[in-house]
Amino acid sequence: MKIAAVVPTTLIDYPDRTAALIFTAGCNLRCPFCHNRELVLPEEAARVSLIRESDIVTLLADRQGFLDGVVISGGEPTLQPDLAHFLERIKDLGFLVKLDTNGTRPEVLEALLEARLVDYVAMDVKGPASKYGELAGVAVKIDTISRAIRLIIERAPDYEFRTTVAPTLTVEDIELVAAWIAGAKRYILQRFVLPEGKRLVDRRWEAKAALSEGELRAAWERIRPKFEDGGVR
Repeated sequence: MKIAAVVPTTLIDYPDRTAALIFTAGCNLRCPFCHNRELVLPEEAARVSLIRESDIVTLLADRQGFLDGVVISGGEPTLQPDLAHFLERIKDLGFLVKLDTNGTRPEVLEALLEARLVDYVAMDVKGPASKYGELAGVAVKIDTISRAIRLIIERAPDYEFRTTVAPTLTVEDIELVAAWIAGAKRYILQRFVLPEGKRLVDRRWEAKAALSEGELRAAWERIRPKFEDGGVR
C-alpha cells in the first residue's frame, strides 16, 4: 500500500462514525479542480514520504475501542494492488471500512463487496456524461462509470454518491447527474473550495467561478424528491 497520509481521528468523513482517515497515493484521473496534487501528480507524489502499512496497523490497533471505522481515500484507492489484503487486516481489528472511489475500477469494487471488506462506499460522480472527460482531465468510459453506479446501488451495504460542484458545472448539470444515479439512496453536493495554501491540478481553474452555496441549496431543493437522504456539504 502506498499510504501518503493519515488523520488519526475524523468525525466528518464517515457518516455518524468516529474514524481514522487514510490517504493513498496515486490516481488515474487528472481532475483539473482537484487540490490534492501531491496524491495525484506523479512528479509530486514521488516527493511524498510514504507511511509503512505496518505502522498504520499498529496505530489502528492502539485505537481499538475508540474508533468505529477507517476511511480509505486518495488519490484512488482501487489502484493499490494490495488493497484487499490491507482491508482484511483492518476488518480483523474489528473496524468498519468506508471506501472513497472515483468508480473507474468497478471490477475491483465488486471483488471487495463480494468479500465483504467494505461497509460504506462513497463514489465521486464528476458531472454529467457530456462533461466527464473535461472534469476528469482524461478520457473516461461512461459505461464503466454507469456500471460502478449500478453496482453500488444494488450491492453496497451503505453508500453515497457525491459531486464536487466544480467550476463550469451548472444547475442543469446537477439535475442530469441526479437522473443518472436514479434509484440511489443518498446524494451529496459538495461545495468547491480551494483550501489556503493549496493549488489545483490545473491552476487555470483557480480563476474559474463555481456555483455559490445558495445556488447549490436551491439546486438541491429541485432534486431532493429523488433521494432518501443527502444535501449540500
